[in-house]
Amino acid sequence: MAGDLHCHTTLSDGSLGIEEVIAQAKRVGLDYLAITDHDTLSSSNRAKILAERYNISVIPAVELSAWDKTRNNKVHILCYAPQKPDRLEGLCLKCCQIRKECAKEMLAKVMDIYPITEDMVYKYAKSSKSLYKSHIMRALVNYGYATEFYGPVNDSLFKYPDGKCLVQREYPDVNFVIDLIHSAKGVAVLAHPYHFGNIELLEELVRAGKLDGIEVNHHSANEEERAYLRKICQENDLIMTGGSDFHGLYNDRVTYIGSNVCDDENIEKLKKLIHINSQKANNKAVKSDE
Repeated sequence: MAGDLHCHTTLSDGSLGIEEVIAQAKRVGLDYLAITDHDTLSSSNRAKILAERYNISVIPAVELSAWDKTRNNKVHILCYAPQKPDRLEGLCLKCCQIRKECAKEMLAKVMDIYPITEDMVYKYAKSSKSLYKSHIMRALVNYGYATEFYGPVNDSLFKYPDGKCLVQREYPDVNFVIDLIHSAKGVAVLAHPYHFGNIELLEELVRAGKLDGIEVNHHSANEEERAYLRKICQENDLIMTGGSDFHGLYNDRVTYIGSNVCDDENIEKLKKLIHINSQKANNKAVKSDE
């Protein structure tokens, strides 16, 4: 029993639809899958129906954008199975709006350099809740201004921190985001701590008892780094998750569904915490009705 707990679809910056992702997860022998599109839970209902068709367990999830204000740095928090997802709706809308504003400015800068139009780009984002750099790069590749998604053109335009078309703004504070996840009776996991250099933040959040888990198995962490993350999880009784961070065509390296996974033991710990959260949510609902 293994689960890929970090995958993206066309609802955010993935190139495959929900059914294609679920079918591939089944094809490679996974028992569990979490679709973690950025700042949207829109996959949940469709994924639930398809999960029954393909006989695979799909855990409702979302990858939420946040900001480490102390270090002025981006953070991603994975939220699993929120029992009161409506409480996250405002946050998701706000983050999508921030992303849209940044993307609109980036696209305007790119159009000043290359003779492309908004329509050339937006056709690749029809299903997405936002526009992403990958959609812009796809248009540039399609019209012959680049030969690859990640290469000299992408680096010149969008590489952090000095890409000439890169636009970034602060997302909501990471502590606020985690508190909101717990208010929604969801499971809060820090995504890929080494990807954005979030190790100091991770240690701070663990000391404060804020996290339910850490994404240990991710392509951004080497074995030594994963060993350190496992040590933190073991010492603090945190769930160790794993996922491919699959984006399909838009991946910046070879990574496929099931390339990094969450093992049996930690899947069971996650399911147990989801069950506890469900009971708490139900008990609170019953009391409010009395």
